[in-house]
Amino acid sequence: MAESVGRVRAWYHGLDPRAQAVLAAVGLGLAGVVVAAAVVNLVFLAVVLAGFSVSPLAQVALSLVFVQGISFGGLASIYLLRRGRSPLSLFSIPSLRDLAITVAGFVGSFVLLFGVGSILLAVGAEGAPNQTAELGAENPEVLLLLIPAAFVFIGPGEEILFRGVVQNRLREAFPARVAIPIASAIFGAVHYVALSGAPAARLVTVGSLTVITLVFGVTYEYTDNLVVPSLLHGAYDAVLFGLLYVVVAYGPGVDAEGGGGGTGTTGALVDVAIALPLG
Repeated sequence: MAESVGRVRAWYHGLDPRAQAVLAAVGLGLAGVVVAAAVVNLVFLAVVLAGFSVSPLAQVALSLVFVQGISFGGLASIYLLRRGRSPLSLFSIPSLRDLAITVAGFVGSFVLLFGVGSILLAVGAEGAPNQTAELGAENPEVLLLLIPAAFVFIGPGEEILFRGVVQNRLREAFPARVAIPIASAIFGAVHYVALSGAPAARLVTVGSLTVITLVFGVTYEYTDNLVVPSLLHGAYDAVLFGLLYVVVAYGPGVDAEGGGGGTGTTGALVDVAIALPLG
């Protein structure tokens, strides 16, 4: 076993530095998904074996803590510490310039969202629903949890891994114009497992996310402050969760049960909302 590991390491270190960077970035992104899946499944198994039932709200709360918080944040922190850097060093109090870039990025992300959506509509391509958004459409109280969680867990947890680790690793070998798109592609690709529906529809959403989250990478490159893309990411997701809640809870024709049970206009709006590319 040790000999095999040694051979792999020798092969890896013999590669071009750019190939090393891409392999490391992809490996880190995939490791985040694998670790998160393992941790969450173990937690849910322990809860069930203890005799507790898991409500949709508890399911989402546990996922937020153990996926974005412990798994993504923990993996990124271990990687950074092993390379001699404190995870907290990536975060600093934002300056006025940082805040201005955050606002500009927020606007830019929605410009890209509408632009990508318009292109998909023109060519007749459909994206895949996000599983969390589907759960929120059926249980609106989940969306009220997800709105603040977007700032507390989702934004910081995903950004420390995919911008603070993956993008930074790529920047060691590539200029920003190359590293940012690769990091965004990895970020979009790992969301494949968070989607439901046909593979083609999932790939459409993965591609949409890749384009939209270029803004996250650009704002981090300009500020070198992970607070900026974390705030931007959180605000982007929070707005989409909020829009879905408004549609589900207050859309025309909503039934007494709430959720996606409405008919006509509301049902169509819910279908559109849950297919929006969530980061």
